[in-house]
Amino acid sequence: MHFFGQVFAREMEPASRLRAVARRSVRGVCVLVLALAASFLTGSVAGGRKGRLLIVGGGPLPERIIDRFVEISGGSGRAFIAIFPQASEYKDAGIELAKDFERRGARAKRVLVTRAEADRADAAQTLSGVTGVWFGGGDQSRLTAVLAGTRMETAIHELYENGAAVGGTSAGAAVMSASMITGDERFPGGSRASSVEAGPSVTIARGNVVLEEGLAFLPGAIVDQHFVRRRRHNRLISAVLESPERLGVGIDESTALEVDPDGCWRVLGESVAVIYDARRATVGAEDGGLPRAADIHVHVLPAGGWFDPSTSEVRLAPPLK
Repeated sequence: MHFFGQVFAREMEPASRLRAVARRSVRGVCVLVLALAASFLTGSVAGGRKGRLLIVGGGPLPERIIDRFVEISGGSGRAFIAIFPQASEYKDAGIELAKDFERRGARAKRVLVTRAEADRADAAQTLSGVTGVWFGGGDQSRLTAVLAGTRMETAIHELYENGAAVGGTSAGAAVMSASMITGDERFPGGSRASSVEAGPSVTIARGNVVLEEGLAFLPGAIVDQHFVRRRRHNRLISAVLESPERLGVGIDESTALEVDPDGCWRVLGESVAVIYDARRATVGAEDGGLPRAADIHVHVLPAGGWFDPSTSEVRLAPPLK
């Protein structure tokens, strides 16, 4: 059954304002229980889930990452991938990626629903037979304005819990968090501005990074993207100091974090993922506007690096010879 349509800003803005209410009323007990289980102490993905996540830090997608998503979605001849391009303002977003998936033997389609369509009682029928879901880049708040708290979001979680792969790049990576970095910051006096416009964060301070509810596929972490390339250390460490129970993971461009069904993380691609672990750190009250913290663990993992959030075990890739 087809109910695809373009997503217009005039439809999404009021939806964005109502997002938190919609989430509480629609999302359902199953997703909430999984989020609580995943965030308890470890920050890992709940062990009962059978799917995999592939979270890409933006930039050009290496062939290996595209290959990998088709593989974890069922492989050539079996994979059927639904692409959600709503984070982008461009009407053709996702078309080329669909062709990339199809060249690898997968079926692919763009799902161009509005928020009203995503919350229809028969929304899940649009995803019938889907084995992989991909969230495109752009503005993550545009994507959550369409999906968060809807029946279609619940359907995507159910697919994931039953073995489907879920991936995304740039904005599509940011939405993986339960607590999502929007790209905006607060400055002295309470003003709010886009960090994309202002350049890299110029301070480390609790409360200066604007966070909203994401889609919670990785609820025990805060995901940042374009991390090394755009020098986003300050904003991610600020977000971690605000919520030290959550791991911070900054994924660089052309690099992916794969989360397996047991919750372990593996890095692939061309650069690194940086992990901030303040779960056992001492985070003090601000003194003169500056935060205080001790014993934050930092891991810089290149391709092949591995991390277990439940034990904090780290394995580095063998050095090149």
